[in-house]
Amino acid sequence: MKKNIRTGAWLALSPIALALTVAGCGGGGNGAQDNAALVAAIAAINAANANRPAPPPPEADKGCLIGDGGTPVVVGSGDPGDPAAPEPASGYVVGHKLVYAKNYMVVANHPLATRAGCDVLKAGGSAVDAAVAVQAVLGLVEPQSSGLGGGAFMLHYDAATRKLQAYDGREMAPAAATENYLRWIDDVADQNPPKPSARASGRSIGTPGAVRMLDIAYRDHGKLPWKDLFSYGITLAADGFPIGGRMAAAISGSAASLKRDAEATAYFFNDDGTPKALGTRLKNPAYARTLGTIATQGADAFYTGAIAQGIVDKIGITAAADGSAITPGKTTMADMAGYVAKRRDPVCGAYRDYYVCSMSPPSSGGIAVVQSLGILETFNLGLYKPTAIDLEGGKPTVMGVHLVSEAERLAYADRDKYVADTDFVPLPGGSVNTLINKPYLQKRASLISLSASMGTALPGDLGSVPLGIDKTEEHGTTHFTVVDKQGNVVTMTTTVESTLGSFHMTQGFMLNNQLTDFASNPDDTSVTPSVKVANRVAPGKRPRSTMAPTMVFRKNSDGSMGEFVMGTGSPGGGTIIQYVVKTLVGALDWGLDAQQATSLVDFGASNSKTTNVGGEHPAIDTSDSGNNDPLITGLRALGHTVGFGAQSSGISTIMRTTVGGKPVLTGGADPRREGIVLGDTFTP
Repeated sequence: MKKNIRTGAWLALSPIALALTVAGCGGGGNGAQDNAALVAAIAAINAANANRPAPPPPEADKGCLIGDGGTPVVVGSGDPGDPAAPEPASGYVVGHKLVYAKNYMVVANHPLATRAGCDVLKAGGSAVDAAVAVQAVLGLVEPQSSGLGGGAFMLHYDAATRKLQAYDGREMAPAAATENYLRWIDDVADQNPPKPSARASGRSIGTPGAVRMLDIAYRDHGKLPWKDLFSYGITLAADGFPIGGRMAAAISGSAASLKRDAEATAYFFNDDGTPKALGTRLKNPAYARTLGTIATQGADAFYTGAIAQGIVDKIGITAAADGSAITPGKTTMADMAGYVAKRRDPVCGAYRDYYVCSMSPPSSGGIAVVQSLGILETFNLGLYKPTAIDLEGGKPTVMGVHLVSEAERLAYADRDKYVADTDFVPLPGGSVNTLINKPYLQKRASLISLSASMGTALPGDLGSVPLGIDKTEEHGTTHFTVVDKQGNVVTMTTTVESTLGSFHMTQGFMLNNQLTDFASNPDDTSVTPSVKVANRVAPGKRPRSTMAPTMVFRKNSDGSMGEFVMGTGSPGGGTIIQYVVKTLVGALDWGLDAQQATSLVDFGASNSKTTNVGGEHPAIDTSDSGNNDPLITGLRALGHTVGFGAQSSGISTIMRTTVGGKPVLTGGADPRREGIVLGDTFTP
């Protein structure tokens, strides 16, 4: 059985027809291999169909449809009102409304991915099941942001056991990497930088971790058959989907780099060399075959065998399609087979009447989010809530932005100095508590002035730890949040790092450039004598990240962690911390709902004199260099250098609240991207 893309109805599909979809027949592969794959796929699908339960009748659940009135619309149908209809990329789309659901909800940064996750939840799948389905589709429809060739971090909350688990699917450096892997072609024979650049060379590509991370999370919390979770992604890849605005812009903007790769050129460009444009129906039979193999053979098939060999071969190429040189990476089949996704303890801290939990190292995002909030707890932020609150979150106040930005400067200073992959570089005192305990954060808060910005903050004095500054801005990341019928929650940030990763494409998906998140120079020469940076390359090491999938829980009267309140997160590279903190403060301190907190002006600061105020937001007046906007001028009066360029957050937020005395879910999708909210929705 499979669902019809246009009507959402369940259709009987013969085993041979379904196997053709899975095996990707007609995709132009090797004939003998395709025939073997077809035979194996038919056998697997026949066995699956023999035991497949009948799908639920359509009338059993009206979820996963769009439309407040009139005829509901199926996402991906192409009918009027379909949010998956391609539109030009926009900096901000006004008018996003809060969405209510009774039992389950998913928010992702592309409508078709949201649809994939919602269909799984509607069929009784778990939050992790939905995450697998969402990622399978995101890798197809949003290759500029995430995919099978990248990595991810996930938080999972088990409602029955009340256990919160972090999952680490960050990419790893190969065993042959040295500390100069990104700096020089060879440590001894050729100390020139990789060609054509570190990012566009094979050196930037880490061993992908997203598939293995989803595999171990599924083994812990999966409910539906693994093979069923890829069906919508396979169908979309085989039948085609319309190119959306953000993808079209990414193809056009990266044209020169993509054309260095033969597979990317054939996929993203027309025969005359022009980029495939907005609305073009794009088919990806190679991706359908890859998903089909993972679906029928499991995650091991990605890390061994033909798929792994294809990844290793692409990382090892030495010449571009135009004949120019590419410095190869040193990833081997042993690196692929040896990749390990990890279960880690999340970073949690008390904040007012809540506990806020986020991702642990090698991501620095969770520590920085918890630190920022711990510093802000000293101040009564309720006094500085936005004015004129509307669907878009209102107008932030000068003091509200000032305090949040100053707290973030302090958190970023500590992050830059102390945080790296803790499997290689320990945190000060050997514990995250050293960075997030209340006395330390109160001491840090005392450095904030109400009358002037500190500009650049100094890190706290927590002992002699190697410095590791990384200010990389990423654009190849996405985020989604899921709550299933049992109340289990997933919040997951997934990435290929920069837009379209390393520009290396294999078997229908893009490979990451995540290793450029390491410091290219292993030595910090800003101090005398120089020291080794914490975030330097090492064999098997994971580069530091800023991703911060985050959950909030109510604090019980006895101090224990209570019920789930909120799940959120965002893409955005080094600014992820800022996007997550403003969303949390908006909801927890200023009483904004899930959509308002998500839509609210993006603001904050890393550890520099510049404070970001998202100029794409309708509440911000950027005319005359910002001199007509009282928020911008007010911040300048406090000594802030204000940057008001457009921000590219992709915040996905779900909050639990009550309507008529009954618990319900509310969701908000970032108006700066293409995402939507779906679930068993209702209008209160």
